Amino acid sequence: MSAPTTLGTFLTRNVEAHSDPRHRPLDVRLIGRLWNYTRPHARCRNVLLVSVLLRAIQLPALTWALTAIIRGPITNHDTTGLAWGVAGFGLLMVFTQIVMHFRQRLALELGEAVVHDLRQDMFRHLQTLPLSWYQQTKLGRIISRMVSDVEDVRAGVQEVLFISLVQLGHMVVAAAFMLWHDWLLFLLVLGMVPVLWVINHHFHRRLSQSYRDMRDSFSRVTATLAESVAGIRVTQAFGRQDTNGRLFGELVADHSNYNYDAMRTQGLFTSLLDLNNQAFMAALLLVGGYQVLLPGNRLDVADMVGFFFMAGMFFSPINVLGGQYYLALTAMAGAERIFALLDRAPDWQDPPDARHVRSLRGRVEFRGVSFAYVPGRPVLHDISFVAEPGQTIALVGHTGSGKTSIINLIAKFHLPTSGKLLIDGIDVCELAGESLHRQLGVVLQQNFLFSGTVRENIRFGLSTATDDEVRQAVERLDCLDLIEALPQGFETQVGERGTSLSLGQRQIVCFARAMLANPRILILDEATSSIDALTEARIQHALARLLAGRTSFVVAHRLSTIRDADLVLVLDQGRIIERGQHDELVADEGAYARLHARFVEAAAA
Repeated sequence: MSAPTTLGTFLTRNVEAHSDPRHRPLDVRLIGRLWNYTRPHARCRNVLLVSVLLRAIQLPALTWALTAIIRGPITNHDTTGLAWGVAGFGLLMVFTQIVMHFRQRLALELGEAVVHDLRQDMFRHLQTLPLSWYQQTKLGRIISRMVSDVEDVRAGVQEVLFISLVQLGHMVVAAAFMLWHDWLLFLLVLGMVPVLWVINHHFHRRLSQSYRDMRDSFSRVTATLAESVAGIRVTQAFGRQDTNGRLFGELVADHSNYNYDAMRTQGLFTSLLDLNNQAFMAALLLVGGYQVLLPGNRLDVADMVGFFFMAGMFFSPINVLGGQYYLALTAMAGAERIFALLDRAPDWQDPPDARHVRSLRGRVEFRGVSFAYVPGRPVLHDISFVAEPGQTIALVGHTGSGKTSIINLIAKFHLPTSGKLLIDGIDVCELAGESLHRQLGVVLQQNFLFSGTVRENIRFGLSTATDDEVRQAVERLDCLDLIEALPQGFETQVGERGTSLSLGQRQIVCFARAMLANPRILILDEATSSIDALTEARIQHALARLLAGRTSFVVAHRLSTIRDADLVLVLDQGRIIERGQHDELVADEGAYARLHARFVEAAAA
């Protein structure tokens, strides 16, 4: 008896299946790509850099002014000089606050602009990715890229980059002052650099791994949450609430453990930096004080105070940079994931010289087409048939026989692995996808509706359609009374995924959407499977109008949508095993006849 799957086993499999590429924590290439997103906003960025430079100089200048006042007017008991010195100090302080205001404001504006452009690019790229990618990627992971990872990058742009530049500027200016003021004491400062490097190098590796683990665990939490919400009906139907709650609780606890580990490491890192700084200040006090007390001393008390102020200005940014380092690692983790998504190339793209056809006749020909979702595992084998303009082709077969794969190829959701698919004599690989999709209508079994009104969902078939054209499309279906019977008619909110409408009402909206699009090629994937017999009778004659004059491919389990087909293709394990019209195939007493008998039994039941 095999052992039950534990959460650890589940997490291991999940990580192996969905791990993101791992780059260096502070990757110059990633930083460069993020910096490129500031180019369209060069004016804001450049003014921000000027304010950063001013800010980097101003605080050390305030420290120097304070030292000068102590050394000069205060030491010499010059009240007038003290008044002028304090006045100058006050003006410099006000100017410093003005610069800080604009630095913070411009950093927020630039960060928002970069995030806006990133999200736009990600959404546009998501529209180009193949269906196979969506079938392999959890919704929660996609949402995590668009939300949490982008917000991490926002923090990196708004805070880490410019705050770090300011703090590094403070250190450079303070170091220059100390070197000029007393090079011997400055050597003591430089003596701390190897210690700081060792501490940073050690925690650099530990923190980078901790934050990667933390982000991965958060992606698992969001992916599981999205999946649980989408499948809540199944969960409740099978009474899985407690089990799912326990598993989700374990995922949350796992994420919390990664957070605790990262926080403990970060806390130890910051504490060691602070302890190191304090130890240095004690050593500086000892050496500097010794120089002041020596006969013929090189330093006086005022010089000592000024050097201490600058030493504080040199070391205080280290703690700030330690905190920014945490944000930087998180931002890098987010950037890794975002650019991994943006770098995910579509399985195929239209060639540069793809043909754009304004008006298709609708002739579709398969010539020895084979297709595999996974290389080496074909799901279609040597498919050949011709659909002349205006004909209706019915695809019949058991689940997994290849019906949906054929219509996916016709819609150019995928490309054939071998053989040729021709539309109006043009190889589908050479036909512009946009040109084809503008003349293609699809009604799926899932009858997907978007949040919004009934009118907006019908207009999805033709975004430029007027209200009258939307109404006329429903009238041609002879279903206007059903739409008007809704609480607000065409303005009725359909709810998320159309949950406020019945299955039949959703299907009618989808039929109206296809009618409005007026396509040359129409695909109906079990389009009447969710409609009751009475509703189907009402729209059957309207469906006939919709099919008239259009090349149509119908995947259906109802005899009413197969009997009138010009050609019925019977599929089994990715091969066409029978073809002909309904009456011919029934008379042949083959595979279709047996399927037909089951259809009749199901209809009579």
